[in-house]
Formats: sequence, structure tokens, C-alpha cells
Amino acid sequence: MMDVNVLIKKDMKEKQELVNIALDRFLPRKDEYPKDIHKALRYSTFAGGKRLRPYLTILAYQLYKDKAEMITPVAAAIEMVHTFSLIHDDLPDIDDDEYRRGKKSCHTVFGEGVALLAADSLLISAFELITHSELPDRLKVQFVNELAHESGIKGLIAGQMVDIESEGKKVDKKTLSFIHNNKTARLINLSLRFGALGAKAPAKDLKVIEDYGNKIGMAFQIIDDLLDIEGSKATLGKTIGKDEIQGKATFPSVFGIEESRQMAADLTEQAKARIATLGDRSIKLRILADYLLNRKS
Repeated sequence: MMDVNVLIKKDMKEKQELVNIALDRFLPRKDEYPKDIHKALRYSTFAGGKRLRPYLTILAYQLYKDKAEMITPVAAAIEMVHTFSLIHDDLPDIDDDEYRRGKKSCHTVFGEGVALLAADSLLISAFELITHSELPDRLKVQFVNELAHESGIKGLIAGQMVDIESEGKKVDKKTLSFIHNNKTARLINLSLRFGALGAKAPAKDLKVIEDYGNKIGMAFQIIDDLLDIEGSKATLGKTIGKDEIQGKATFPSVFGIEESRQMAADLTEQAKARIATLGDRSIKLRILADYLLNRKS
């Protein structure tokens, strides 16, 4: 019998290919004028990565529908927003990281100005890509609205702002939760929500899926914080130990390593129990929760 981690990796790879094809078709060619910005945004978009967020979108959609073609442009758009955030995170004025996904970060290769414009173009174009889907117009408008809300000053940017303001300071649990809920968990949750909405999930199921998303989103961030202490550059593909050096507000810095690890495990179990109420069709989401808890990259 095949190991469940092997199964989930295989499934992730298959869905990655669908998303990569959609991104490749949509993004400008790297030799298209002006070349430098197109090279930069393609460099970062195709630098690797798990494609977790689009994978979640497709998994949630496939709880109700078999084929993923209808939702793939939306899944790809979410990955573009995620890549935008990574390019910005790595800039010298924010996290100042030279590596991302095992390669030189975008600004290190192309310069800060080009990297900034490449990231901005990915964010803006993500909304355009949603409109290219064959979903009903009403749903496309809703997705554009919700993605803008979650990416902006009420979501991702708010979390990043408080993260910057909190560097080198002692933060309380409420502030820590605000940072990581907005920077990480909400986009993970939105990925699942879009998949479920695209497949016309019943309202009661949508609530279950969102509860699952909130829990695995926060667990994912806790593991990220732990890997910055216990991981390696070879497996993570980025500089290790920068959180402590920069005085970042992290779960280990507030709760300690062991309590943080237990929190992630508890959230994972709660997420699995919640999504299990949807029955056998949720098996991949349950396996994925464990896979993310035990990841090394």
C-alpha cells in the first residue's frame, strides 16, 4: 500500500501542473517588451514552491465537482498574490532576504526597482486572471472583491504592517495572532473558500471548510516559525534564523518551542475533526493537514 504522504505529494504535483500551465499561458513571455519585468515576474512565479494555496482551492472545489478546469484560473490567481507577497517580503526594507525557494530572491537578481514592479504586476494581474475564468459573472465579481479585501489594508498588508512595527518588541498573544492571521492564515482560508464557492458548496459545508482553513492556516504559520529555528537552508530554500536576528514576533518567541509545537498539533487535530464531518470525500484534506504539520520545508 502506498504511503499517504507519497499519495498527497503525487496529487499536489498533478495539481501544480494544472496551475503552472494556467500561469504560463496567462503571464507575458519573458522576451516580451519590456523584457526585464517579465523575466523577473516569471523568475519568481516559477521558482518552485508547494503551490499550497491553489492546491487547497482545487481540493475544496473537488469536494463537489470532479474536474478542476473551471476553478484553475482562480487558483492560479491566488498563487500570483502569494508570489507578490513573497517578493515584497524579501526586499531590503522588509525582511532583506537573499534567497527564496532555494534560489536568489527577485531583487537580488533583478534589482529592487524591477522586483517591486514585478510583484505589483502580479498582484494587479491576479484580478484580471479571475475574470478569465468561466465561472458566473456574479461569482467572479465576488472573488475579485474578496481577494482585494484579503490582500489589502484589512488583511495581508495590515498583518505585514504590524509585523514590521513589532520587530524587536515584546508582543502579546493578541498582536501575534493578528499578524499571522492576516499575513498567512486568511489567504489559506480564502483559497479553500473560493474552491467551495466555485463548486456551489452548501452554506453549512462552507462553514466547516472555513473552520478547517482557519486552523490549518495558523498551524502552517506556527510550523513555519519553528522551521526558521530547526530547519535547514537546504530544505527550506531560504535563510534560517532570520526571525530571531530581526526580532520578529513569532510563536516560539512568545510561547516557546515545545508549546508552539503542541499548539500546531492541536490545531491540526481540530481541523481534521472538523473537516471529517463532510465524510469520506474529505480524506485528502485530512491527510494534507498531517502532511503540513510534519513538513520539513
